[in-house]
Amino acid sequence: MNHSISRDAGTARTPAGDQLPGALPDALRAELSSFRRDLHMHPELGNQEFRTTAAIEERLERAGLRPRVLATGTGLICDIGTPAATADGRALAADPARPLLALRADIDALPIPDTKTVGYASTVPGRAHACGHDVHTTVVLGAGLVLAELARTGALPRPVRLIFQPAEEVLPGGAPDAIESGALEGVGRILAVHCDPRVDAGRIGLRVGAITSACDRLEVGLDGPGGHTARPHLTTDMVTAASRVALDVPALLSRRVDARAGLAVTWGRLASGHACNVIPQHAELSGTVRCLDLEAWRQAPDLVHAAIDEVATLHGAKSQITYVRGVPPVVNEPVTVQLLHSAMAARRGEGAIEDTEQSLGGEDFSWYLEHVPGAMARLGVHPPADTTRRDLHRGDFDVDEQAIKVGVELFTACALLDGDLPD
Repeated sequence: MNHSISRDAGTARTPAGDQLPGALPDALRAELSSFRRDLHMHPELGNQEFRTTAAIEERLERAGLRPRVLATGTGLICDIGTPAATADGRALAADPARPLLALRADIDALPIPDTKTVGYASTVPGRAHACGHDVHTTVVLGAGLVLAELARTGALPRPVRLIFQPAEEVLPGGAPDAIESGALEGVGRILAVHCDPRVDAGRIGLRVGAITSACDRLEVGLDGPGGHTARPHLTTDMVTAASRVALDVPALLSRRVDARAGLAVTWGRLASGHACNVIPQHAELSGTVRCLDLEAWRQAPDLVHAAIDEVATLHGAKSQITYVRGVPPVVNEPVTVQLLHSAMAARRGEGAIEDTEQSLGGEDFSWYLEHVPGAMARLGVHPPADTTRRDLHRGDFDVDEQAIKVGVELFTACALLDGDLPD
């Protein structure tokens, strides 16, 4: 299947960047940099983002907007260009003829130490914004502030909803809770960006179709009679059984699923025993199940269970399996990808756009796409002159803050050009 981006389909026009309003003012750009650094210094884990939520809420209210904190207590949504909120804080029913364009950010951090030597390093031991969620949050906030000014002048063609979602890093993610809280009511299309240290700042990566993979969590317990290592024939050799599960289950799955589906079990932990001369009665394995294909992901639990049971039984062990559903792949809808393409071309030209590959990482933005069309873009954050590549989920991860301006202006251009798309 061709996942490259069409250059001539989709939006009706792509005006030059200097003809399109919604550029980021210099004063706001400096403020957003400070806001992002403040978030970076005070990272909060999933469903604990109270300070982060309060900071976003205060800034939106200062701009005359009426954000609503989600029912979970962290995260919030905020509408721009819609009727005033009712007394209970919920937005009035959306106009079906003018569905909202949603811009989504995730606001939580990771439970890893920040190892950078910078003035805005994390002040919380063992916590860091090592996935760029502070940038995502700042981009959506900045876009909202710019779009609010455009709405006041009547220059916003369709209303916009800002979604600041908690707990992206906690399976199955905070997206289902946000949806349950009404985040998608009246929404016709949704956009997101994700920091990508493989892409230079000033550029974005786009892809039609799946751009991330499904990701589930797997816990396996194996049990059987242990005994003396001098008489393994009287026992279930639990170390061997666990080793065979670790090796043979991925191999079996590779022959039971189309190789193009990319279904892969990868183990992160294997534990058994306490003494060199004792065959243990119990072993544990844990890992992840990742999958490139949505249909194969739906079949994965049954396939994985069957493969583990088969290998365990062959070696005389009883298996107990805990399969935790995570997230499906993020599958970018073609028209929305074209909207992102047209918006970036209008701001920075065709040369600022590159095709991107499907990642094996998981992202709970996928849950929104089960309900409405949308797409995620890769936001370049790598300093172009830096020869060092710092990957996501590492303590030394950092970004070129030029990416904030790029993300804000990408989203504001999308909001303006979205009016040219068919309903």
